[in-house]
Amino acid sequence: MRAIVYSENGGADVLRLVDREPEAPGPGQVRVRVVVSGVNPTDWKTRSGATATSSPALSVPNQDGAGVIESLGSGVTGFAVGDRVWLSMAAHAHPTGGTAQELTVLPVDRVHPLPEPASFDLGASLGVPALTAHRALTVGEGMPGRLRPGSLAGATVLVAGGAGAVGHAAIQLARWAGSTVVATVSSAEKAALATAAGAQHTVNYRESDAAERIRAVAPEGVDAIVELAIGANLDLDRAVLRTGGAIAVYANDGNRPLEFEVRPMMMLNARLQFVLLYTVPPAALVAGAEDVTAALDALPVGEAAGLPLHRFPLERTAEAHEAVENGAVGKVLIDVSAG
Repeated sequence: MRAIVYSENGGADVLRLVDREPEAPGPGQVRVRVVVSGVNPTDWKTRSGATATSSPALSVPNQDGAGVIESLGSGVTGFAVGDRVWLSMAAHAHPTGGTAQELTVLPVDRVHPLPEPASFDLGASLGVPALTAHRALTVGEGMPGRLRPGSLAGATVLVAGGAGAVGHAAIQLARWAGSTVVATVSSAEKAALATAAGAQHTVNYRESDAAERIRAVAPEGVDAIVELAIGANLDLDRAVLRTGGAIAVYANDGNRPLEFEVRPMMMLNARLQFVLLYTVPPAALVAGAEDVTAALDALPVGEAAGLPLHRFPLERTAEAHEAVENGAVGKVLIDVSAG
C-alpha cells in the first residue's frame, strides 16, 4: 500500500512516499481504508519535532481522517466490514497509525460512525478541531458536560478566531446546542466565514471598541470563551467574561507570554482552563466523539459553510503540511484512496 512516512524530525521535506506492508488488526482493533486524510497544526508540529518527545523510528503523519472499515480484529463489536467511519487521534501513541496512508490499523475507540449522507471530507475535518471545540464548550463551571440540542440555550459563547478549523467547529457545535455565538475575527473576509459557520455576531478584535461591541450582545458578560491566542487576547477576554465564566485555551497563536494580575481574575471567579486532546480524560473523549457524531448534520464543511477546503493528492502531503504551517485559511485535506 502507499504510505507517507518519516524517520527523522524536520521540515516537510522529511516526508516521503513509500510502499508499505499493511498491518493486520489485533484484538480490539480495526483496519480502515483511508479515503481522505485531514491535516492539523499538531501534525506538522509533531513532524518538525516542535512537540515531539523523541525522534521517530518510523512514523506516518496525520491524526484525522475518514474511510471504510476493511477488517475487524477479535472482540470488536458495533462495527462491520464496509462501515463508513471518521477517525481521531490516529497517530497518538501509535506512530504508524497516521492517516496519510491507504490502510491504517487503529484501536476501536479511535473509530467513529460516519453514516450517510455525511461526506468523507466532513469526516476528515472532524477529529482534532471538533473534539477540541467540544472540550472547550464543556469544561466551564455551569456549562453542560455533554452537548445536545438545547444544552447551551440561554448561554453566550465567544469564539476567538472564528475563521479557523477549531473556531469553525466551536461555532457550529455551540449553535447546534442552542447558544448565541460571537466570533472575533481580523478581517471582513474572515467575518464572512464565521457568519457562514453560524455565528450571529462578529467583532474585529483589532478595533478599539471590540469589548463594547461584545458587551452589547452580552451585557452581563459571555459565559464561555474558546481561545486560541490567550497571550494576546486575555485583556479583551477579561473585559467581556461574566462572573464565574470560563476561558478554554487550546492554543497561543503568536506565542505572546501570558501575564496577568491575579486579583481581577479572582474577582470574576474566572476559570482559565487549558485544553489538549492528548491528555483529556478518556471518558471525555468518548463523550465528545459521541456528541460530534450526533451533530454531524449541523457540521457542514466547504466555503459555503465557512470552512474552505484545500485538496492535495497523497504524493503531495509535504505541500499539504506546508500549507497548514503557512496559515492556510480553511481545512487542508489529502485524497488518499477511492471511496
